[in-house]
Amino acid sequence: MSKSVAPSFSLSYLSPRYWPTLLMIGVMFLLSLLPYSVQFRLGQGLGKFLLGFMKKRRFTIERNLALCFPHLSEQARERMAEQNMGNSGLALFETGMAWFWSDARVKRHVKYEGMEHVEALEKQGKGALFIAVHSLNLELGARAFGVMKSGIGVQRANNNPCFNYFQCKGRSRSNRTLLDRKDVKGMLKALKTGGRVWYAPDHDYGLRRGTFAPLFAVENACTTMGTSLLVDSAECEVVPFVFVRDCDSGQYTVKILPPLHDFPRNEPEKAAAFINNVVEQSIMEAPEQYMWLHRRFKTRPEGEASLYGPVQVKEAEPKVA
Repeated sequence: MSKSVAPSFSLSYLSPRYWPTLLMIGVMFLLSLLPYSVQFRLGQGLGKFLLGFMKKRRFTIERNLALCFPHLSEQARERMAEQNMGNSGLALFETGMAWFWSDARVKRHVKYEGMEHVEALEKQGKGALFIAVHSLNLELGARAFGVMKSGIGVQRANNNPCFNYFQCKGRSRSNRTLLDRKDVKGMLKALKTGGRVWYAPDHDYGLRRGTFAPLFAVENACTTMGTSLLVDSAECEVVPFVFVRDCDSGQYTVKILPPLHDFPRNEPEKAAAFINNVVEQSIMEAPEQYMWLHRRFKTRPEGEASLYGPVQVKEAEPKVA
């Protein structure tokens, strides 16, 4: 099967082995039918409840915030961590919204800024690499953009083939197609022919095609140089993409920024630092909505100790009688 072809449904997915997966997909669909306000409250509560037991994940969130924002007080970081845990639960519901909501319902909850930049590039026939970040609502962000202008997503196939079928089906809704994250040729072909490719260079993908560059207060963050590979080879534009939720109204906003004409071309090391700066700005639009539960700084320079170490569990403070 081509890396760019969506998988087909197999009758084997109806076997007992995949019943838990089918049940989960069915529950996601049913929950997506609920009013948004109900989904919001359920998601926030579920996130805080589950992460209360997932000590490793909670530690990762808190450690990432301490590494990135050492200038903030411990109390401020704790508040951000609590909000982030709630948003982590809401992400499960937002995935259902992305996969099952109608275009009309998506539009009711999303406003758009900067679509004129997309229109301009479209008229010029220029391909665009959309620089996104792994916000917790990234599934809904990609769908929201696709409702207005189709694009091409980049993903890693899920190990569960039944879930992968529904994942690809949901992610392809309102969008053109999906490409495997290793399908560089497919991405280049799309960009060279005026396509829009959604790309998230903010995670730690290891040192293969990677380098170390500053990110927030961390001097050496392992950063992919894949951005340069795509931009330099396809001669496409680099366009920041931001998707955030207003914490009070629940309204989402798609923000398309102007193309980055000062992107360092043919200079992969400089480009990595440049892109990390773009990533920082995107995250700071709503830092509590970012995927802090990812071990972003797990790859370290040779000889440097892990920044995470063993999980540290805080002891409860003694109560004053």
